[in-house]
Amino acid sequence: MTNKPQVGILMGSDSDLSVMQEAAKVLEEFGIGSEVHTLSAHRTPEEVVEYVTKSEASGYKVFICGAGGAAHLAGAYGDHTGAGKAYGNRLKAHLGKDIEKFLERDTLMLGICNGFQILTSAGFLRGALIANDMPRYSARWVDLKVAGKSPWLRGINTLSVPIAHGEGKYYAPPEALEKLEQEHAIAFRYIDGEVSQHFNLPANPNGSLGNIAGVTARGGRVLGLMPHPERAVFFTQLPHWTLLREAYVRSGKRIPQEGPGLQLFRNAVQYFL
Repeated sequence: MTNKPQVGILMGSDSDLSVMQEAAKVLEEFGIGSEVHTLSAHRTPEEVVEYVTKSEASGYKVFICGAGGAAHLAGAYGDHTGAGKAYGNRLKAHLGKDIEKFLERDTLMLGICNGFQILTSAGFLRGALIANDMPRYSARWVDLKVAGKSPWLRGINTLSVPIAHGEGKYYAPPEALEKLEQEHAIAFRYIDGEVSQHFNLPANPNGSLGNIAGVTARGGRVLGLMPHPERAVFFTQLPHWTLLREAYVRSGKRIPQEGPGLQLFRNAVQYFL
C-alpha cells in the first residue's frame, strides 16, 4: 500500500507528463507516495516557493524537478534565495571533500549557467553571479573571446553562443579580479562580435565586471561560464544560420554541420586521449 506522499514530482509544463508519471509509478512500486504537479519558476515563481515550503513542512523528503518541452523549468531548488546559492551550499556541505579529492587528480570539471552559479557559491570558482544590470531574464546570443589558458579552450579564439539567465552578472572584489588576471583564469570575455553586430545588441548582456563571461581554476581544469556552448553544437542552431547558408551556397563553399560550441567539448575528450 502506498504511504503518505514523501516525494514531489514537478515539471515546468505538462509536455513531460508521460515521462514524469513513470517516475511516480516506480516510486509506487517501492511503496513511496508521491504527487505530480505542474509549476513554472518562470511564470509562477511565488507558487513554486509556496509549494516547496509547505511540502517540506508536511514531511516531503525529495523533489524531482523536470523541464517541459518548452523549457519552463520547475526550478524548485531554492533559486529564490539567489542564483545557485541553496544548491551550492548543499553541494559544499555534502560533497565538498569528495569533489576536492576528485580535483586533486588530473580531472576536468565544467559548470554552465546554473552550474557556474553553483560552483561559485560552493567556492570552487572565484566570484559570484548576481542580478543582471537590466533586472530581467535575458535570452539571446553573445560573442565571446578567449582570454585565458585552459584545456577546455584549446584551438578556440572566438565563438558565438546563447545565454539564458536573469542572474548572470559576474562580480568579484578588485583583489580577486587581479588574481584572475595574474593566473590567466579569465576564460571568456564578452565582445562586440558577429552576432552582436548582426542583431545590433550590446556586447555585454548583463553588466559583468570586465566583460567576464567565464572563469577557471586549478590551472584551467575547472571552467565555469554563463553562456551555453551545449546549445551551439550544430550549425543550424545559430540564430542567423539561414543567412550564413545562403552566403556559403553563393560562394560555393560547403555548408558546415557543426556549431561553434562543439570544440569546447571536443577539447575535453582530447585531454584524456
